[in-house]
Amino acid sequence: MAQYAYPPTKTVDSSDTYFGVTYRDPYRWLEYMKEPQAETWFKQQATYTDSVLNKLNGRDELIAEWEQDDMQFPAHFSNRVYESGRIFYRKTTSAASVGKIYYREGMNGKEELLFDPTTYIPGKTISVQDFTPSYDGKKIAIDYSEQDAEITVVRIMDVDRKQFLKDSLFPAAFSSWNFDNNSFLYQAFKSKDIKDPTWRFNSKTKLHVLNEDTNADVDFFSSASYPDLNIGPEIYPYAFLDEGAKNYIFSAVEFTHYYSLREEFNSRKIPWKVLYKISDSLVDVIYFNDQVYAISHKNAPNNKVVATSLKHPDWSNPVTIAAERADWVVEDFVHSKDYLIIVYSDGINNHLSKYDFNTETISDVNLPYSGTIRVSCINTKTNNYIVHLSSWSKPLIEYDYSADRDIFTRSSFNKPFIFPSGYSDLEVEEVGVTGHDGVIVPLSIIYKKGIRKDGSNVCLLEGYGAYGSKYSAVFDWLKNSLASRGVVIAIAHVRGGGEKGEAWHKAGFKATKPNTWKDFISCAEYLISKGFTSPKKMAGEGTSAGGILISRAITERPDLFAAAICNVGLANAMRGEFTGNTGGIYEFGTLRDSLECDALYEMDGMQHVVNGTPYPAVICVAGWNDYRVPAWEPGKFAAAMQNATTSGKPILLKVNYDNGHYTENRRVTYINSANQLAFLLWQCGHPDFQPKK
Repeated sequence: MAQYAYPPTKTVDSSDTYFGVTYRDPYRWLEYMKEPQAETWFKQQATYTDSVLNKLNGRDELIAEWEQDDMQFPAHFSNRVYESGRIFYRKTTSAASVGKIYYREGMNGKEELLFDPTTYIPGKTISVQDFTPSYDGKKIAIDYSEQDAEITVVRIMDVDRKQFLKDSLFPAAFSSWNFDNNSFLYQAFKSKDIKDPTWRFNSKTKLHVLNEDTNADVDFFSSASYPDLNIGPEIYPYAFLDEGAKNYIFSAVEFTHYYSLREEFNSRKIPWKVLYKISDSLVDVIYFNDQVYAISHKNAPNNKVVATSLKHPDWSNPVTIAAERADWVVEDFVHSKDYLIIVYSDGINNHLSKYDFNTETISDVNLPYSGTIRVSCINTKTNNYIVHLSSWSKPLIEYDYSADRDIFTRSSFNKPFIFPSGYSDLEVEEVGVTGHDGVIVPLSIIYKKGIRKDGSNVCLLEGYGAYGSKYSAVFDWLKNSLASRGVVIAIAHVRGGGEKGEAWHKAGFKATKPNTWKDFISCAEYLISKGFTSPKKMAGEGTSAGGILISRAITERPDLFAAAICNVGLANAMRGEFTGNTGGIYEFGTLRDSLECDALYEMDGMQHVVNGTPYPAVICVAGWNDYRVPAWEPGKFAAAMQNATTSGKPILLKVNYDNGHYTENRRVTYINSANQLAFLLWQCGHPDFQPKK
């Protein structure tokens, strides 16, 4: 251990007792990030980690390669919105680190720059978190933040004059425009300090009229204005309007959604009625022509599409639009003027079906090739869709799809990039791995053609497994640049995700959460048994909620991995409900319930660190401006591992002070990714990434 002289980390006599069991927490003091001793500790760890990473060969070469490729990329258009003949979008050029907001008059109109975050506040790092044009297209609400903190300022711009109005709201988040185009709903938060775990508590949806004093804004929907709804302080009360159902207003409290007639909009007391609740088993809804269309898993583990009337909603007897399919899971749906496009998943690849509102018939859509699909319709007065298609080995191609003619054509916006030849020399295997309890777990394996399966390859195994989110088959060019160098890239589609519908999600949920990391372990064992890699060259990665997966995989089977990344990872699950992000309570559980408390303990990586254990090398990554997974979660895990391991392998904490849970800034992304991947390749023995002499 002499070669890794970590900054010292003290322990304190801190503990909690739940249902008669005491849980020690010797690093609790790191949660108080505004205290000088905690702030100093994080800075010391960051400085030390940088001193180690700066000595690695190969890292700077990776960054240079990615930036060189980046300079060849065509401009990327995203977040397109159509209102009253104008198309608004974010455009990111090869020379820009973040996107700028533009608009056009029609599809082929002249491009006009509206907002450049790189010049708006001199000396500040600004990024656009969201933007929403008014229904008449004459104004646009822009949510921006500093250093990707996700706590935003809302400004309103006059599109024709390209000037901001005097209205400025902070801390806030835009909700929706009123149909008068002169007022809007927004979320108002009590605190500007994301280090305060209660900053989002008792938030309100307020109504703001343009050019009026924000102090006069109406409390439109909150625990204060509707005490009879029993909205807890940690719950996010949300109200909005939807262009697909102009006769109504909507609100939501956690998993219960309400509605009322829009004629009640200015009432002091809106008579909210329940539209749907958690027992109705709805995954997602869209509003169109006084109908509610929903993806439902009621008596349908693979989901189905149903509909009911907004005038008299009846989820006990909805109309079935698309019945459940035995082989595919309904993943998404998007409507146009005459069609509902339904996106299915077979666990890895997507498939499309088209429902005709007029004939009430459904048919499958033939795709250009298999892969992951993202569909949008920016102008629902037409039947024209935008379809993004990608796969593990094929870069994203954007198509315009005419549902009327059933024809795909290459988009006039996003142009595909031709990657170097090495990227096309990749094989993809989709296999099923027998899990610890006999369940078959999908595993995707990407590798360079002709590699030897003799255990000599470095392998990076990724996993997530939470919130029913699917690990989509998309072209990750940063990871594929490693695959072109002979590194095996593998994706474990573990339980807790959405690859096989709601049943797959619930099989890695709360008390069943151990299946998530046990599936990951089974996939690692498979890769070793088939000669793709060996324990000395196996690396694992988990991001965000995937921090549960990776922290528990390496604490349960430290012998199986040479190195691991815990990237902004939830590695201290028992403290999750004390962060500013309380959304994990439904997914992982609460300490207020004895069974869920036991489950949270099982998920908690920090609680399972055992002194005197030879752990693999680990790099924990923290975003200083991250409120979803505060920096102290990966920080406490790193502290426990540093004090416990006997392997002599490095345990590092990388603190990113220039971003939060994620960043739009591509330059920052390349540096972050290169630091993590160079660390793994170093520890897995790749000759090009060893320390400089």
